Amino acid sequence: MLDKDILQQVKTVFASLKTRISFLLTDNGNHGSQAELTEFLNDLVGCSEQLSLKTRSEADAPFGFSVLREGEPTGIHFRGIPNGHEFTSLLLAVLNADGQGKNLPDAALSRRIAALKTPLDLRTYVSLTCTNCPDVVQALNVMALINPGIRHEMVDGGLFQDEVDALKLQGVPAVFLGDEQIHIGRGDLGMLLDKLEEKAGSHELPEAEAVEHRFDVVVVGGGPAGTSAAVYSARKGLNVAIVAERIGGQVNETQGIENLISVPQTTGRQLSADLLSHLEAYPIAVFANRSISSVSLKGKEKRITAKGGETFIAPAVIIATGAKWRRLNLEHEDTYIGHGIHFCQHCDGPFYKGRKVAVIGGGNSGMEAAIDLAGICSHVTVFEFADTLRADNVLIEKAKSLPNLDIHTNAQTTAIHGNGSQLTGLSVKDRTTDVEQQYDFDGVFVQIGLAPNSDLVADELELSPRREIPVDATCRTSVAGVYAAGDVSTVPYKQIVIAMGEGAKAALSAFDDRMRGVL
Repeated sequence: MLDKDILQQVKTVFASLKTRISFLLTDNGNHGSQAELTEFLNDLVGCSEQLSLKTRSEADAPFGFSVLREGEPTGIHFRGIPNGHEFTSLLLAVLNADGQGKNLPDAALSRRIAALKTPLDLRTYVSLTCTNCPDVVQALNVMALINPGIRHEMVDGGLFQDEVDALKLQGVPAVFLGDEQIHIGRGDLGMLLDKLEEKAGSHELPEAEAVEHRFDVVVVGGGPAGTSAAVYSARKGLNVAIVAERIGGQVNETQGIENLISVPQTTGRQLSADLLSHLEAYPIAVFANRSISSVSLKGKEKRITAKGGETFIAPAVIIATGAKWRRLNLEHEDTYIGHGIHFCQHCDGPFYKGRKVAVIGGGNSGMEAAIDLAGICSHVTVFEFADTLRADNVLIEKAKSLPNLDIHTNAQTTAIHGNGSQLTGLSVKDRTTDVEQQYDFDGVFVQIGLAPNSDLVADELELSPRREIPVDATCRTSVAGVYAAGDVSTVPYKQIVIAMGEGAKAALSAFDDRMRGVL
């Protein structure tokens, strides 16, 4: 079933296995993909002497297989055939069970995972073509390995369409805790851990496990600005840490990047990987998957405290927390996120094949989404609040050439309609005539820009009316020793290349202040 070249690569990956890993295949005798799954697992088992396959035949056994370590359950289960993007999730599950893999969390995160109150029965519905699904599956698999009270199951929605329909799912990855949906869309270990702590609670960590880290410079945020700031600080010989939810930040959500000078074309995921590689080339302490709980910036020693009790202390702090997708802020928006309202056409667009959708926003992101969706949907309608589209002309011309794509400017979305479980349409007002019209849509993709991630410093720093952090030409803020760079700051034009330059500028300003005795 698996290509010979792929199997050879898998053999290389599994050559270092030291633990006996087995797949427990359940066979209820009536699933049409049973033979295909059996062949798939037999191919994998042949890649290492440490791998084996066991079969359990029961009339009520669920289709799929579990991963065992030295004959004991790991809490990892796959209901489906993890091909496509989920093939990596299976390979990592095996490596992680053996104690290998760069995705394994550090000691501080492992303590938080182990402290989760259990039992927790989790399942994630995925599409094998979804690029965001593996991040969620792999993070929850790791949690199951660390905390024996956690069980996680990946479910291929394509093989269990009846379940998907019954749950009225219109987006992936969709994570359920028992019967409650707790997450949909992009996610990483830090984000999912935050949600599980909130839902299930945690046992109190021993006070002795609280840790203080001291550095010359602490960079908060791992996107282009934060990475640039950390690299420039390290090149000055400073002891620097970067504390972030994820390296790459919002860049991870960008599909294609063609305006990063000297790099004609790349993807968000590739650029994020390149940013991490650059960080690893220097003696920079990287603390990823961190969620900041409080900050204290007014004194000589700045303190950044993360969930789990870690505190980062430094005389200089560079805030580079970036921005997040802006919401419509309309009634019922939260109800229909993942059930008709989406932010990523690449992940959720396939659910709307042959159906009518809307895109809200006429900038580059909006027009790119509309063009992509026009290739799979029966009709796409774009609504732009302003009187003109803000996208690059090449995108506008392409969109206008598509016969199943309409564009409305001066269009204000005023209401979201649904039946309680699924979005059914929008109300949109023509701003030139004040006439309001209701439209029927199966799905809506929101692309109206970004909002700065500045809430964590709202009580410590002055913010602009747009809640950005005001900075001068040198990235200095109103508080000595605190600098801001990138999309969270008032610097105009939110672009990757600009964020990188601002991060470098903030680091140089911090170094200059250190040399002049300001810090």
